Amino acid sequence: MISAARGIQARVTGRTRAEFDASEDLQIILTHLLQIIGEAARQVPEEMRRANPQIAWAEIIGMRHRIVHNYTDIDQKVVWDTVTEDVPLLIAALEKILPPEPPST
Repeated sequence: MISAARGIQARVTGRTRAEFDASEDLQIILTHLLQIIGEAARQVPEEMRRANPQIAWAEIIGMRHRIVHNYTDIDQKVVWDTVTEDVPLLIAALEKILPPEPPST
């Protein structure tokens, strides 16, 4: 989840909504990364989800389902709002519960 979320953050940092709207490639990439986050969230054991209610597990998983099953009717405003507002919060929440990453060599 955190890898995909960081991938989203790297791709939206410094970008505007107009750039997002003008780039079908960026829309596809970000939507795909949201799917990955949702699928990864679905794989998190229920006990870990219950222990971390600060993460909107059901909403994350629900968004993945909407993207996958309603791919012809994706609201790009919702995608943009999610990647610019919710993903940074998700990264912060995950960083608090995940063990620290080993230093790169």
